[in-house]
Amino acid sequence: MSIYMSVSNNYSLPLISPHSFPQAYNIHVNGVLHCRVRYSQLLGLHEQIKKEYGSNVVPAFPPKKIFTLTPAEVEQRREQLEKYMQAVRQDPLLGASEMFNSFLRKAQQETQQIPTEEVALDICLSNGQKVTVNILTSDQTEDVLDAVATKLDLPDDLVGYFSLFLVREGVDGGLTFVRKLQEFELPYVSITSLRSSEFHILLRKSYWDMAYDGDVMDNRVGLNLLYAQTVSDIERGWILVNKDQHRQLKSLQEKGSKKEFIHLGQTLKYYGYIKFDPCITDFPEKGCQVIVSAGNNELNFHVKLPNEQMKEGSFKVTRMRCWRVTSSIPAPNGANGTTNPCSSSKCEVKLELAFEYLMSKDRLQWVTITSQQAIMMSICLQSMVDELMVKKSGGSIKKMLRKRHNGSIHRSDSQQAVKSPPLLDSPDPNREQIVKLSTKLSSVSLRGISASNSANDISGNDFHGNYAFEGIGDDDL
Repeated sequence: MSIYMSVSNNYSLPLISPHSFPQAYNIHVNGVLHCRVRYSQLLGLHEQIKKEYGSNVVPAFPPKKIFTLTPAEVEQRREQLEKYMQAVRQDPLLGASEMFNSFLRKAQQETQQIPTEEVALDICLSNGQKVTVNILTSDQTEDVLDAVATKLDLPDDLVGYFSLFLVREGVDGGLTFVRKLQEFELPYVSITSLRSSEFHILLRKSYWDMAYDGDVMDNRVGLNLLYAQTVSDIERGWILVNKDQHRQLKSLQEKGSKKEFIHLGQTLKYYGYIKFDPCITDFPEKGCQVIVSAGNNELNFHVKLPNEQMKEGSFKVTRMRCWRVTSSIPAPNGANGTTNPCSSSKCEVKLELAFEYLMSKDRLQWVTITSQQAIMMSICLQSMVDELMVKKSGGSIKKMLRKRHNGSIHRSDSQQAVKSPPLLDSPDPNREQIVKLSTKLSSVSLRGISASNSANDISGNDFHGNYAFEGIGDDDL
């Protein structure tokens, strides 16, 4: 989760006194307004966390000030709040706590001024059909997923194999994955606040290893969902199909042989991948256009070089030493006198995903992708690593998914098989800290971009997200 804070210029809460204005921060998640909070609300959250978990666990919180803050103090507080939120979210106990996530959900609902009431919410399936569920506006992501599963008659033990995704459908029918809906948001409020018919909530499988397709296909509803997704991915061109394969698939489709259709699909290139919108990369040279796809424990690149030549290659997650998402936002007031771009519901944020990759033995190199879907890419990488770590430890992906769905899995659960290394400082001092990843996964062969193979595989194990706060304030409430 990436958070940016800006000053609120349209705060509707009553003033605490006629002589002061409330200090309010807009909290943007992935460039979209999530909620609006006051310093006092954040302080209240801190006090609750401290009471529940003890002072030794809770990070330092910026102190209250008696007098009006100077510009220097405003900036100092912004930095302190940023560090505080980073520390809470990155902590495996605090970041996954119901206390922290419910605070964000409640603030989201209050900001959008949506009362708690029964509503009908449309959830899209991969084949274009919609499932309408009756929920409360205050229902969290897990509640909505449960409601969809009940409506579809999907068994409880398969619910964790699927997730809800926020997607945007283009005029050409193209599908852009914005993000996976998280535990800190209310799906109805999230989709309603966008105020655009382009956005939808999509039900899609949330695992990567096709070996788990068997669990899903054993159930009639699971089979239909997986079949619809496979057909959709083929029709969108996400899965590559030649003429002979297309004839085979069409024959199986006409016969209604859904399992055989999926089994054939599993043999096709890019089965189960998520394809991202065209973006920019610095590999193999700066300014290259690239189409990135995520799947099969890798990021696949289709790169267009400056000389118009096309190249394809893959970066295996097991050879990524670490990765990070960084962001940049314009100054609150630029030299040209422009206003803060984050003061409204939209926030102009430049996102980059960078990963350090083992190109060959003893040669690491940073690769950067500039994309508004950078956070979605990092979520994909993290979920791939979660699966690999469970398999490495001899655990069950089915149990992991059930725990995650029941809300009892924490970020540290996927790390129990290995000892997490300390934080690694970025070679660029202007970048945020990054998380050094584990080196305990088994070797996986590299194909495509790297000219050399290495016996020393490097893998990933944790990504917590980045928080950037941009804002000013006057008085403490």
